[in-house]
Amino acid sequence: MKNAARQIHLWLGLSTGIIVFIISITGCIYVFEEEIRDATNEQELSTPIQQKPFVGLEKIITNFNAEVPKQKINSIRINEQVPNASVELSTKKKIYYFNPYDGTLINQEKQDWLVTVRKLHTSLLLGETGSFIQRWSVVIFVLMLITGIIIWFPKQMKSLKQALTIKWSGTAKRINYDLHNVLGFYASFILIIIALTGLFFAFKEVKNTAAFLTGSELTDGKKADEKPTELKEFLAVRYDRIYKMAMQQYPGATTSTLSIKKDGDLRLRLLYPYNWSRKQNTFFYSPSTGQLLRYKLYKDFNSADVIEATNYDLHTGRLFGYFGKIIAFLASLIAASLPVTGFMIWLRKGKKKSKARR
Repeated sequence: MKNAARQIHLWLGLSTGIIVFIISITGCIYVFEEEIRDATNEQELSTPIQQKPFVGLEKIITNFNAEVPKQKINSIRINEQVPNASVELSTKKKIYYFNPYDGTLINQEKQDWLVTVRKLHTSLLLGETGSFIQRWSVVIFVLMLITGIIIWFPKQMKSLKQALTIKWSGTAKRINYDLHNVLGFYASFILIIIALTGLFFAFKEVKNTAAFLTGSELTDGKKADEKPTELKEFLAVRYDRIYKMAMQQYPGATTSTLSIKKDGDLRLRLLYPYNWSRKQNTFFYSPSTGQLLRYKLYKDFNSADVIEATNYDLHTGRLFGYFGKIIAFLASLIAASLPVTGFMIWLRKGKKKSKARR
């Protein structure tokens, strides 16, 4: 069994090592995405406090269209907790920051390097082809973690201490072996959770399995009772109406995000204060009329919905605050080191066999 696991581990590792390294190192960086943005974009993220109400999306979108009439809005993000936080409008190539009190443009910038990091992590910057490669590489990585645990397990219990410690006084070859073997074992269980939660995003089958284990099914929400309408209104007026109605009916959100997806779907997400699973209300609208089609409220979540809502925070370590983020960061860093140390072990063994043959 160990020999079979060793062969599987070796050849899967050699075939996907560089991809695992890229996914791991970018995930390691993106764990602290919020903190990095807060530190680097402080001027764009807020304006001087004024005793004025929020100007509304109509004014902001009108000003945006006047500034860049040919650009299409991909998303609008509003920080409801901080009254002086700038409103972020994102397009395919840029982010625009608007004053929440008068709707004027504060600044604009190209999609920052963290967006590139995220795209590397999710698609290797190769679009749908990269997403396909990334998904199956993570599946292979889970198999490597399982086979790695089998290989690590000592034949005798008296060797357990040796298998759990790094011999820093040993040769470079021994230290490299221990870094791969020992650190890989310690991180493997956390990495399995991170990998499986990542696969939750990628495969419907993983979601269905989670739903089956909870004895419930993921819901799409409830259909709206609104009658079909043909409202003729400008885009700025439509988005403003959607936002205001949702905030009046479901107040208390900390963040509001209006997204226009690739397939044309219009979605509004309202995120509320939470400790464990995300408290998030999601509304889906007709992009042409702004009519509410369906909605999903956190108060109606079943067990499968709670798992789906918790998945992102568990994947990134946010579920356990800064402690969880640090653990996710260290585990991802170890994951990035495993292809490197594993390749060096294989290379040294190859040289040793070559010398023996000579």
